[in-house]
Amino acid sequence: MQTWQVIILGLIEGATEFIPVSSTGHVLLAGHFLGFNSPGKTFEVLIQLGAILAILSVYAWKILSLLIALPSDPRTQRFVAGILLAFLPAAVIGAIMHGMIKMLFEVPIVICIALILGGFVLLWVDRIKFTPRYHDVMDFPLKTAFLIGLCQCVAMIPGVSRSGSTIVGAMLLGSDKRSAAEFSFFLAMPTMAGAFAYDLYKNWKTLDTSDVTMIALGFVVAFLSALVVVKFLLDYVSRHGFALFGWWRIIVGGIGLGALLVGA
Repeated sequence: MQTWQVIILGLIEGATEFIPVSSTGHVLLAGHFLGFNSPGKTFEVLIQLGAILAILSVYAWKILSLLIALPSDPRTQRFVAGILLAFLPAAVIGAIMHGMIKMLFEVPIVICIALILGGFVLLWVDRIKFTPRYHDVMDFPLKTAFLIGLCQCVAMIPGVSRSGSTIVGAMLLGSDKRSAAEFSFFLAMPTMAGAFAYDLYKNWKTLDTSDVTMIALGFVVAFLSALVVVKFLLDYVSRHGFALFGWWRIIVGGIGLGALLVGA
């Protein structure tokens, strides 16, 4: 692993983790065309810790407030239960199908097709005139949270986008754009932490000192780039929607597919 490759992939991971374009898809495609080889694609999963810490730092006060209110406030209890319930499907399916999911990480053409199809889905959703029922993530019913969690499972196909599937799912279930994106942020915390812990458990024996050093560098770069994105994403989505991300997915997926077909 070359240092410049690690820095580029860390930037891509952090910049794309919380927008609906599939950070995993972008990092895997970039790694493929840069000639970056990570055994078992462990690097691509473990540097997500940087993005996790970025969202934790931005939401630190909110999380602290939730923890303080949790023992006595029913609304907070329902919200936390909703996040855990939404996390459950991905935890179960991810553990059962870990090997198959990792196999898809090795198939760039699947990623490109998923990027393109997901782009069209975002453009379609962005044109629908919703009448939202929920304007605050604290008010999502448990059933809605669980269904959003089921939507998240689609993102186990690389290129689909975890944030994209949860945001689209939340909007179809009655959320406005801002609260859909915010729920996706909160759901990312246990989901990404779980993926990180499970992948580390599965692969720690294969890591050597140089791997750890490069993962640490990728983690720091991902943290810094994700920090910038998280601070501005909610306001952007509220004002402009998802069309930009939809077109971005189609363009990146199309370029990647074309490059693969000509043998790049």
